[in-house]
Amino acid sequence: MPRYAALIYSPADTEGTGTPEEWEAVMAEYNEFGAKAGTAGVVVGGEALQDTATATTVQAKEKGGEIVTTDGPFAETKDVLGGFYLLECADLDEAIQWAAQIPGAWHGKVEVRPVFDFTE
Repeated sequence: MPRYAALIYSPADTEGTGTPEEWEAVMAEYNEFGAKAGTAGVVVGGEALQDTATATTVQAKEKGGEIVTTDGPFAETKDVLGGFYLLECADLDEAIQWAAQIPGAWHGKVEVRPVFDFTE
């Protein structure tokens, strides 16, 4: 069955904001989605990511060459990647229907991308 990455983006200016009560409400929404999608056998993986301030960007000028690291994200953008789910769905239409139920779709955006299957 095809797999799709549901990449969850939120506005960069909201990263790390919100009261503990607001975070608790958002996490309850994610837990509800996780339980529903998990019971349906759709979610086969996923993780939440820490703030972009914790990111380290890595670049090698060539294979085996000097490694250059930069603190922070690769680029400053309007939206930041906050996490992802790996969905196993019959087709893109089903993946979109599930992605629309992810709380990030209401608070930001969810990008759905097919995952390569290298086993074929």
